[in-house]
Parts: sequence; structure tokens; C-alpha cells
Amino acid sequence: MNKAQLIDAIAEKAGLTKADSKKALEAFVETVGETLNAGDKVALVGFGTFSVSERGERTGRNPQTGKTITIPAKKVVKFKAGAELAEKC
Repeated sequence: MNKAQLIDAIAEKAGLTKADSKKALEAFVETVGETLNAGDKVALVGFGTFSVSERGERTGRNPQTGKTITIPAKKVVKFKAGAELAEKC
């Protein structure tokens, strides 16, 4: 499912217009991004939890040259599915 299909599904299930559904989805994504950027978690009971994790510096290999390279540390977004969502899959 892509973004447009998700907007259509939200509009149908919630009885909203596609424009309102698009605004709601964009507001949700923006709010989650801002919250994670601030270092907090977003926990939706039954759905799951979005969080930020720090991935440490590590060594890797350039597949073209075979040389060893250092991959810098970075922050990554993680999602852990809640029990209700996991049961549906």
C-alpha cells in the first residue's frame, strides 16, 4: 500500500474527505518525526512504539574495492509492533 492508497482507505473508514485524510496523515507523520527528533518515544497502545536508537560506529567493507572502511555512528528509527497488530499479521 502506498501513501495515496492509505489516504483513500483512511477516508473510506473514517468517513472523511480525501483532503482531510491527507492532512491528518501528514500531521501524524510530522508530529511523530518531531517527537522522535526531540528524543522521545511515540507509543500507540495496540499498534506499536516508535523510538530512536543509536547505532555505534563500526567497520565495513567497500564491495567494489574490498577496502575496510569506517561506518560512522548514527541514529535510526525503530518500530516495535504492539500485541494487537502482531496478532493480525
